[in-house]
Amino acid sequence: MRTRLPLRARTAAVLTALAFTAAAPAALATEPSRIAPGDLVSSAPTSFHPLPNQPTHTNAWHITYRSTTAKGAPNVVSGTVIVPKDGRTGPRPLVTYAVGTVGLADQCAPSAGFPKGTTVEANLINQAVQRGWAVVVTDYEGLGTPGDHTYTVGRAEGHAVLDAARAALRHPEAGRSGLADDSPIGIMGYSQGGQASSWAAELHDSYAPELNVKGTATGGVPADLLEVADFNDGNIGAGLILMAATGQQAAFPELDLDKYLNTKGRVYVDFMKKNCVAVDTVAGLFQRISEVTVTNPLEQPDWQQRLSESNVGTRAPGHPVYLYHGGLDELIPYSVGKRLRADWCGRGANVHWRSHPLLGHIGAVTAGAFPAMDWLGERFAGKPTPGNCQ
Repeated sequence: MRTRLPLRARTAAVLTALAFTAAAPAALATEPSRIAPGDLVSSAPTSFHPLPNQPTHTNAWHITYRSTTAKGAPNVVSGTVIVPKDGRTGPRPLVTYAVGTVGLADQCAPSAGFPKGTTVEANLINQAVQRGWAVVVTDYEGLGTPGDHTYTVGRAEGHAVLDAARAALRHPEAGRSGLADDSPIGIMGYSQGGQASSWAAELHDSYAPELNVKGTATGGVPADLLEVADFNDGNIGAGLILMAATGQQAAFPELDLDKYLNTKGRVYVDFMKKNCVAVDTVAGLFQRISEVTVTNPLEQPDWQQRLSESNVGTRAPGHPVYLYHGGLDELIPYSVGKRLRADWCGRGANVHWRSHPLLGHIGAVTAGAFPAMDWLGERFAGKPTPGNCQ
């Protein structure tokens, strides 16, 4: 039995009482256990621009909402709800979109870049908006809200993606623009967003079963963090390993990353926490883990356990999945994507696998997004969903 109508009504009352004030997140973040996952904490009008000053004819709101940490504790996450201004009032599809790596500092959050037209994946998000879909984009835990960003912590990311969808459905103003309890929902993301969207797909049935998810489109998925780290040690993505270690430390302070770092490593971590780091910038900082550590934390049992907890492919999504990967991916090995396909297929999932043989990691972002959106559109339209596991 669905419960979203009472939740939306309760949310409207809460937001009326808060008067959509900027002070609301700080006020409620101290006691997030008072509200349910996906409940709105605050909302304020914002704007969505794919490029600086580019109009989109949309309504947008910056939101904060209740979610759940990797350890199961309540937290507050920020994000953005974007709805086309097209007069539609009936059930409108909603995509909960997970962005790829943007950095560790709060100013890197997608919501911070949308008004300025500087969020990297905004052009892809706009393609979804132009199809008449509403889109909600999570900032993830600790990116735009107090605390450090739990970068690469799969469970925390999955919670944030699913709760963003809940928050969008419970948003009173978005509800007047076509979002409804029976709106079909799609989950989408690439790279870090691929990890987040894949985790959301796997968690959907147990964590947010009331959401009407029709499909997940996910690409460039770092499904095995230890294998990805080994691949990038001495490779162009070496800096991402330290970013990932910093994100794991944010979720699991007992890992005590600092004791493994040398002076250079501490300087780099401090830099990363204060800046938005593009992949090529991060990759240029150093080439090997040994250059920034006194002892490699990834060789320690507690680190290996926590990293393996973020692996994707340990459970089958209960809805169809479109999975894609670049054959020349220089950051996430193509073999990792193929194994994820095998793992999901072996567990009985309905998987449509798409390889882009001549594309690297960045090239497959755009080339893979358009057929992935076409696939989601077919799911929203209720068309048959043939997989290609065989």
